[in-house]
Amino acid sequence: MKFDYETGMVVNPAAPAGSLEAKQPYIDNGTGSYDKSRYFTREFMQREWEQLWPRVWLIAGVSSDIPQVGDYFLFDIGDESIIVVRTETGVRAYYNVCSHRGSRLVRAERGSRMRFICPFHSWKFDLQGKLSAITDRETFREEVVCHEPGLVALACQEHAGLVFVSMREDPPPLERYIGLPEGYLEGYRIDRMKVVRHVRTEWAANWKVGIEAFYETYHLHAVHPETRWVMADLKVQCDLYPNGASRMIVPIGQMTPRIADQDSLNDGLRAMLADAGIDPEGFAGGAREVRAELQRAKRQRAAELGLDYSGFVDGQLTDSWATGILPNVQIGCHPEGVFLMRFLPHPTDPERFYYDTMTLIAPVEHPDYKVPDWMGLPEGTDTSGRTRPPCEHFGIGEDGNLGLVLSQDSELLPVVQKGMRSRAFRHQLWGEQEQRLRHFHAELERYLAGAK
Repeated sequence: MKFDYETGMVVNPAAPAGSLEAKQPYIDNGTGSYDKSRYFTREFMQREWEQLWPRVWLIAGVSSDIPQVGDYFLFDIGDESIIVVRTETGVRAYYNVCSHRGSRLVRAERGSRMRFICPFHSWKFDLQGKLSAITDRETFREEVVCHEPGLVALACQEHAGLVFVSMREDPPPLERYIGLPEGYLEGYRIDRMKVVRHVRTEWAANWKVGIEAFYETYHLHAVHPETRWVMADLKVQCDLYPNGASRMIVPIGQMTPRIADQDSLNDGLRAMLADAGIDPEGFAGGAREVRAELQRAKRQRAAELGLDYSGFVDGQLTDSWATGILPNVQIGCHPEGVFLMRFLPHPTDPERFYYDTMTLIAPVEHPDYKVPDWMGLPEGTDTSGRTRPPCEHFGIGEDGNLGLVLSQDSELLPVVQKGMRSRAFRHQLWGEQEQRLRHFHAELERYLAGAK
């Protein structure tokens, strides 16, 4: 295979210039490497706590989790716990700390309250963060509480159905920070979707090792060999955007070019046809025609269900538009639902992280309407969206029931983490299938250098 790294792979050469599907101009982040200590030393972890996490916008959660005034959820990052709550004036975020003696105000992951009451001494705060009552106030000297110490707010903004927060006093405009083209995320209407599963598993690796594994498809043939029958892992279009954002369009419904026979239907493609309501035995085409047939069937099903898919190009109906937002997010975007992945650092151990996943689906009352199988929804999951399920927590080595592909990743990443500690390993050697990794680290370096 002849490969021009500046041109790269293009999924749809006919995509109009400037469209969301069009190949982006190549960004050359060089060929350099970084010291491997960033993956396991506490010194580097501390640099991230000081220069990265407090200076970026972070996805704290999704808007649909707080539909009513008083609804809240907690977002924990490092030593910080943040309350995100819907108020009469919009969504606000506060540090989960009582101004009296530092106690956490809220311990439940989510709920609904019209005020926050400290469990230690019953100080009360309203939804605007104002201190509304001090127990036995007459026993305090006025000089101590005259400034009415309320909750400390931080920047908070909704965008495309996602809730972002920033600990920075002067964060950049959110839409510019995200770096994606206008309308990119909005088109999926995430604000109308509901969380149908939320899982947080602890993995024995650095959070950046997690990011890197999900930012490329180069490993699919080795780690996930079963995907070769239904995913074109060598035809992946990689696009780099400003501020570290990136995406890869992974054609699904096609075989990898690594397989010699590109015409015969295999069991994986047959299953995809059947899942789309097409009888594999009556399908007159070959393997090369499956992806287009799946797209046609999805549009037909959408029309029958009264869904408007006019804003989606054909590739969005089948392919994985895996979209990364700095510093720690990848979103698997599909019209039926999205798979929101957050790679959250462990608060004290640089060789552990939390893989936090939310599966969101646009509720449609039809048995054949569902998110793609690779999202790993267990059989029998309630996808109606009527009830928000609690977050499921799993420790290291515990099976989070995320499906075969993600289980394979969870087993391999600790092996990678251990290997990088060897004196024989010097630094990463990234190829152009891994250009999203280099793009991510180039932006990370700018934060660590204090340039952002």
